[in-house]
Amino acid sequence: MRYDRTVHVTADFATTVTAVREAFAEQGFGILTEIDVAATLKAKLGHDMEDYVILGACNPPLAHRALDIDRAIGLLLPCNVVVRAEVDGTTVQALDPGTMTALTGLEALRPVAEEAAHRLDAALNALAQPVE
Repeated sequence: MRYDRTVHVTADFATTVTAVREAFAEQGFGILTEIDVAATLKAKLGHDMEDYVILGACNPPLAHRALDIDRAIGLLLPCNVVVRAEVDGTTVQALDPGTMTALTGLEALRPVAEEAAHRLDAALNALAQPVE
């Protein structure tokens, strides 16, 4: 089972991170956290890797609906958006919201997962367009 929704863009990493913030905001997601994985691994382990950030995205109305159904669903909310540099551009990935329903078996989550998927797909599709 695939658990991600992924797009590849030809824009550089910094441009893509900015575009991700904008595209997700247009779909009602705020970016609450940013984890610079590359900087953390360099500082803590001396390990060099490509630019790689995890953005903590949240759509409060969707999160509220899901949490009202199952308080433990916070473990599976599609909040993490990974942006990572590739040789030929940048990859953007988000957790497939359908994972919430698939792993829990809670059919009541299906409408929330479907709306979240619609919004994530819209944001990712906007990124797949040429980024200036």
